[in-house]
Amino acid sequence: QTMPSKLHKNRKKRGHVSAGHGRVGKHRKHPSGRGNAGGQHHHRINFDKYHPGYFGKVGMRHFHLTKQKYHCPTINLDKLWTLVSEQTREHYAKSKGAKVPVIDAVKGGFYKILGKGMLPKQPVIVKAKFFSRR
Repeated sequence: QTMPSKLHKNRKKRGHVSAGHGRVGKHRKHPSGRGNAGGQHHHRINFDKYHPGYFGKVGMRHFHLTKQKYHCPTINLDKLWTLVSEQTREHYAKSKGAKVPVIDAVKGGFYKILGKGMLPKQPVIVKAKFFSRR
């Protein structure tokens, strides 16, 4: 959607020499550089004031970063029983502590168990690679 020419501000400026841009300063293309030019030079005050920490590095370098080293899917406690069927839970609940169900989180695709939520009052053995502190 373009605006029709008759509504442009420039129509009012016809006949006025500098069209509102001044004779002394002149309206030139890119008087202070394009984009973020001069962040460490002539625009330094602005960058330091409004964007501290824009320049420089942070952290350590990790050459040849591959994501599989850090692959660690997590699951919360309250979702733990979804890894086995409801029948399994009921079966062990009826057996009154003779046998205890074993939930293997790694088989379900989760490496780490986090401590959010509550478990039902039923003993259970949980196997996983990692557990959070809580």
